[in-house]
Amino acid sequence: MTDQAENPEQEPFPKIDTSVPHSARIWNYWLGGKDNYEVDRVAGDAFRDVFPGIETGARAARYFLARAVRHLASEEGIRQFLDIGTGLPNVDNTHQIAQRVAPESRIVYVDNDPLVLAHARALLTSTAEGVTNYVDADLRDPDTIVREAGKTLDFDQPVALMLMGILGHIEDHDEARSIVRRLVDALPPGSYLVQYDSTDTDEDYVRAIQTYNDGGSIPYILRSPEQIARYFEGLELLEPGVASCSRWRPDAAALGLPAEVHQYGGVARKN
Repeated sequence: MTDQAENPEQEPFPKIDTSVPHSARIWNYWLGGKDNYEVDRVAGDAFRDVFPGIETGARAARYFLARAVRHLASEEGIRQFLDIGTGLPNVDNTHQIAQRVAPESRIVYVDNDPLVLAHARALLTSTAEGVTNYVDADLRDPDTIVREAGKTLDFDQPVALMLMGILGHIEDHDEARSIVRRLVDALPPGSYLVQYDSTDTDEDYVRAIQTYNDGGSIPYILRSPEQIARYFEGLELLEPGVASCSRWRPDAAALGLPAEVHQYGGVARKN
């Protein structure tokens, strides 16, 4: 049962390029998904050979998303989520977690990856009481994102802005911070920013990312935990602040994860 806004002005799905590995599909492979191609599996295996901890980090980041959404829906009363850089469907997507707590929740996913577009229907399932929608837009175009998301979300009410592992694709850190600031500026007080990215805290990880970037894929830039913390400037960070994803309010699902992974994130409130 779905209740979803229509976007008739969206462009037709572009052709999926299977000749070059893509981060969303590789991430899907590391998480045990099936929505990937041989080129992605080869790249994922090569990355794992250099940095065996990548799958653990991927799981930690996924559990962080789940805990953050569950906290915002159950403890902070958030009923609207804007998830940019959605990636491919997996177990417990944002709308499933939020609507499990509050069936009336409204969720907008944003991505511009052709394979994600092809799976938009899977993402657009919703409870009868709530709404999910999908926007085809680029992170570098916050104005379009806000305009299109505003067809589903009420920007006079609090919104949780989710930027999960996506800002590393913006090569210039100042540009990435500007994008975050423009998106946060569009949100009303009482809204939240949920964000994580991979860090440069391990030499093997840095080497694996460099090999990946040299392979012709869209580059991903590792940043320090301090640089990630700057995305939250002007906002009120929830405890424990910006931390390894496995250490952000761990629950039973996080048992067995190391205390330190190389994905760092946080949740912060706009006052």
